[in-house]
Amino acid sequence: MRAKKVAVIVGSLRKESFNRKMANAMIGLAPDNLELEIVEIDNLEMYNQDLDNVPPESWVDFRVKIKNYDAVLFFTPEYNRSVPAVLKNALDIGSRPYGKSVWDGKPSGVVSVSIGSLGGFGANHHLRQSLVYLNSPTMPTPELYIGQAESLFNSDDILTNEKTRELLWKFVNSFSEWVEKNAPHAPREDWWENRPKGMRGNWLAELADI
Repeated sequence: MRAKKVAVIVGSLRKESFNRKMANAMIGLAPDNLELEIVEIDNLEMYNQDLDNVPPESWVDFRVKIKNYDAVLFFTPEYNRSVPAVLKNALDIGSRPYGKSVWDGKPSGVVSVSIGSLGGFGANHHLRQSLVYLNSPTMPTPELYIGQAESLFNSDDILTNEKTRELLWKFVNSFSEWVEKNAPHAPREDWWENRPKGMRGNWLAELADI
C-alpha cells in the first residue's frame, strides 16, 4: 500500500517561523505510511472573484497541487484570535470556483503554535470552523496547541523539548489513522476501469429504463 501524501500548509511567512520549525519537526516524526510535504502559499495573489474566469497561474498551480494530496495538515499562528490573512487566502483560493473546492472531502488536521500560553487556541478553532464549512473532515482529537514556542528549539532550529516531541509523535500517528479512515475514494477514472462487470456494456440504457 502506497504512503498517503499529506500537504503541510504553514500559515506564517516569517523566515524564523515557529510554525514552520514545528512542521519540519513533525515531518521528521511521521510514520512510514504518511508522506508529508510543505506546500508554499507565499506566492498566492489575494483572492478576487473578478479573476475567477481567468485565474492567476499561482491559483491554478496551487489547486492542482492540493488535489494531488490525500490529506492536509495546517500549522497556524494566532493573529488577533484568528488565522493569518495568508492562510485564509489559501483556503479561499482552494475553495473556488464554486462547486470545485479542492478541500471537499479531504481529511485535515490542525496544529497551532504560538509564543503565548494558550498556544493559538483561538486560531485553531477559527480554522476548524472554516474547514467544517469546506467539508474537510478534520481530526477532532488529539488537539494540539503549542505555547511558549520560543523556548522549544535550539540555535539550529532543532526541537529539543522531549514532551513536545512526544505530543507531535502522538498527533501525527493519530492523524495517520484518521487519514486511513477518511481518505477520499479512488479517482473516478480508476473506479471506472475497475467497475463491476454488471455495470459494463450499455448500462446507461439500462438505467434509463428504471
